[in-house]
Amino acid sequence: MERRRFLGLAALFPLTGCLSYFEENGEEITEPGDVEIVWDDLVRDNPGTEDERVYVWGVVRNVGERELSYIEIRATFLDAEGEELETVIENVEGDVSSGEEWPFDVEYPHFGEAAAEVESYELEPATGV
Repeated sequence: MERRRFLGLAALFPLTGCLSYFEENGEEITEPGDVEIVWDDLVRDNPGTEDERVYVWGVVRNVGERELSYIEIRATFLDAEGEELETVIENVEGDVSSGEEWPFDVEYPHFGEAAAEVESYELEPATGV
């Protein structure tokens, strides 16, 4: 258990360095409240085969007051019982002014039978720059 806690904390240090890079270079990290997910859907390719893929398509809107050039979207993929299978963070890049929208997709990292286990998902914006 201590090993997991250590690895979890160790994983945060590189992220902290990345975020401080943006802050030091004049970019400001925004709260996830500056981004709103306006549409999303679970998509399956090749269902029932060993090539089955699952991903979430969606559209986010900049609801903040300033232009954003980067946003992270966190997708948690769930099985039929609502148990977490995997969490994936995907980034969306592009200069988007206040009120504008842009598309994203987050792919489940496993194929075939593992992908077939995905029944639902949860989405949330993580950070924006």
